[in-house]
Amino acid sequence: MLTLRMRMILKKMMIADAPVTGAFLADLNNVTSRTTRGDIKKLDDQIQGYGAKIETIMGKGYKLAILDETRFRDFLHRIAYHELPIGIMHPQTPEERETEIIRRLLVSNDYVKLEQLADELFVSKSTVQNDLKQVKRILQRYSIHLKSRPNYGLRLEGEELKIRFCMAEYIVERNDDRGEQPMEKFIDSIEKEDVESISQVIIRQIRNYHISMSDIAIQNLVVHIAIAFQRIRSGNHITLQSSEVKQIRTQYEYQVAARIVKKVEQHFQVAFPLEETAYIAIHLLGTKMLSEPNKAEVLDEHMISENILAIIRKMLHKVEGEYNLGIEHDKELIIALGLHLKPAINRYKYGMNIRNPLLEEIKRKYPLAFEAGILAGLVIEEETGSEIDENEIGYIALHIGAAIERKNFHTGPKRCLIVCASGFGTAQLIYYKVKTEFKQTLDVVGITERYKLHEYPLHEIDVIISSVPIASNISVPVVEVSAILGSSDLERIEQFINNQGRITTYFQKHLMFLREDLVTKDEVLEFLYHQLFQLGMVQGDFLNYIYQREKIAPTSYGNLVAIPHPITPQTNETFLTVCTLKKPVLWGTKPVQFICLLNVKKDSKEDLQQMYELLGSIVNSEITVQQLIKSTTYQAFIQELQ
Repeated sequence: MLTLRMRMILKKMMIADAPVTGAFLADLNNVTSRTTRGDIKKLDDQIQGYGAKIETIMGKGYKLAILDETRFRDFLHRIAYHELPIGIMHPQTPEERETEIIRRLLVSNDYVKLEQLADELFVSKSTVQNDLKQVKRILQRYSIHLKSRPNYGLRLEGEELKIRFCMAEYIVERNDDRGEQPMEKFIDSIEKEDVESISQVIIRQIRNYHISMSDIAIQNLVVHIAIAFQRIRSGNHITLQSSEVKQIRTQYEYQVAARIVKKVEQHFQVAFPLEETAYIAIHLLGTKMLSEPNKAEVLDEHMISENILAIIRKMLHKVEGEYNLGIEHDKELIIALGLHLKPAINRYKYGMNIRNPLLEEIKRKYPLAFEAGILAGLVIEEETGSEIDENEIGYIALHIGAAIERKNFHTGPKRCLIVCASGFGTAQLIYYKVKTEFKQTLDVVGITERYKLHEYPLHEIDVIISSVPIASNISVPVVEVSAILGSSDLERIEQFINNQGRITTYFQKHLMFLREDLVTKDEVLEFLYHQLFQLGMVQGDFLNYIYQREKIAPTSYGNLVAIPHPITPQTNETFLTVCTLKKPVLWGTKPVQFICLLNVKKDSKEDLQQMYELLGSIVNSEITVQQLIKSTTYQAFIQELQ
């Protein structure tokens, strides 16, 4: 059986395009290199019988060699479908133990003793006591309290509705790569056949009512109905205010819920009280549902209520003001957010949790969209008075990311303006030379003199090629060249197109701190703040804005990388500050060894898409991060990036 550490090692080796160092794998698992060598040997022993082996490449690290694709695929199938995730049986990290403690308390109708938990988790009583501090904090999100009674132990207390929301998140295993674990592993009273029957009832009714739901939404509803059935049988019932029930009963979704409940009652021979039907209707209200349109109908903004549309416009205006993405008036984005927000606001209203299985991938692959999603989420909080979490932000980021991709897809070649003060003949020479050399990647849209530059609609331009110096506060990147283009000028233009020319602009020597000996996240942030404060680049309250952003969601994106930044721009310039560490620190729940503190200029109109793409490429490349955290000089660091 593979441990979680061995699974992580295998996963990284499978996706790496070059050997992975033992130090990097040790840092990812937050263990010593010696422990990692032992894990690699055990992993190698297991896979050698299945058409693969781990090769040691001197001076470079470890590489997975697949000798028989079919047998190795059989091995992956076996560990995915026949082995329980190790965390269910033998939790190894504090996070795994905390999850298991919550599960254990949720399924118990009686007190659970501390000694009992320690025995089940194979740890000491003091370790469990330490884990309980975080367990209490997690349960507070659901307004659930941990009651302790001398000589009896611990039990959970809270509203039935909140307990069920918590059960939906923790009773069903939701962190494994292959998705949901069968519920019967955790709730003995629910059989696999019964879960399948509930699923079929839901599918039939939503078809009858011409409702469209995603697979994840259907599975979530199955989970909630199954939990409701189990809780009703054990005597735990939902209590809702009569005014809430009355309001819910007027909704279209209540009719669907009533039909589902009737069929479930017939199958299980159990009566669901009126409040339970309302509870299921709440989940339907909180699901992305859309009556299937007739073929003649077209999705447009008239489908979205005015109050939702007003929130979306405020969201996109705020995002555009901060990030200048050019998506504020994207009709597809507005409609997508409108369809998403109606059920989402119902979820906020009832404090209902929702899972986003793509969250980590979104944060890692679309960091800019995720940051824009956080800004949009702040607007929703201001307008609705409800706090939203990372999962919801992730869904909003998906829509924003799609709009960014759509804009890039339609953009084509970069639009270029030539600025020249040497006369029309020279300008024409530059114009035709650029057109000839970069006909596939640059669209030269015009020529102008420097003094007329302010009259030109620069929001339509991606880059300016100029034979004269231009003020640095202009909103468009400038590539300065000679009046007669030489090979070095063409190389500079090429570097800009390939996103290389600005690397040294983003990563400056005096803002780079390599191989620092810092041991906590707070130490790292304090260190970077003091460095910038001494340089006069930030104000005294700068760190408060950093922590405000971290409070919403940790800025650790996986792959040992964190990109902290203030919640709103606080500086007069856009710049990056880099810090690499000798050893990883815990940042939220992830180890981090490469920190890039990002500051964007106040009221900036710069096009920062290239910078975000560069940061995204770092986050997504294990090999790049390996090399960067080993770099001991500025020159070596820049060379690795280029």
